Amino acid sequence: MTVTSEQRFGEFVVVRRHEGQGHVAELVLDRPKAMNAVSTDMARSIAAACDALDADRDVRATVLTSSHERAFCVGADLKERNSFSDADLVRQRPTARAAYTGVLELPMPVIAAVHGFALGGGFELALACDVIVADATAVVGLPEVSVGVIPGGGGTQLLPRRVGAARAAELVFSARRVEAAEARELGLVDELVEAGRDREEALALGARIAANSPVGLRAAKKALRLGQGLDLRAGLEVEDAAWRSVAFSGDRAEGVAAFNEKRRPDWPGE
Repeated sequence: MTVTSEQRFGEFVVVRRHEGQGHVAELVLDRPKAMNAVSTDMARSIAAACDALDADRDVRATVLTSSHERAFCVGADLKERNSFSDADLVRQRPTARAAYTGVLELPMPVIAAVHGFALGGGFELALACDVIVADATAVVGLPEVSVGVIPGGGGTQLLPRRVGAARAAELVFSARRVEAAEARELGLVDELVEAGRDREEALALGARIAANSPVGLRAAKKALRLGQGLDLRAGLEVEDAAWRSVAFSGDRAEGVAAFNEKRRPDWPGE
């Protein structure tokens, strides 16, 4: 399966493939009238788009972006939630989870391009990515306890893996918003760029990543993810298994040949 040059998933999500960056997919949050608040329909669309990207072996990197000028994503659609009964909320939970795990479990490297507000579930979507590029307007945070819930899109697990348990606790318990410069200092985002350049810089990073072996990239991501939280010896076993999965691949043979022949590799992707 291959995602076309532009494919819409429901009303609120678009996947694009760019000329000259054929191995980079852009996953666009496109609900600008609600600052990309994640409704049930939007969550379902994010999950469907991720399923399509997961099945597309031609995609070597994905960039998660927003079509709204002042926000990446403001989190769950609380207007919709206000109309829910308890039973509605229980029924909606698997749909919401599927959106966040869809991004988290994408097999290729994923980069978030963040500007403006990335709050609650919006920041959790960014945390589900491997690298977060933010511009100077970014404001991030997990304010869920201020409305009587907790981060439920992976935030309580992903944030401490980035910044440590104590810092994550302070941020979650205080529900405070963190502006771009402090977010970079604390490690909440990875790269800080000039206002308006987050998407451009994230796509450029995606293109640099996508120049590398697709087999190697997926195996490296798997090793990085599976090794988190393990002791060193167990982590090295995870790494060895990932190494064995690529050591006899066509990509490894092509990479070694291209290096010795001083040319750019033509990756077979297998």
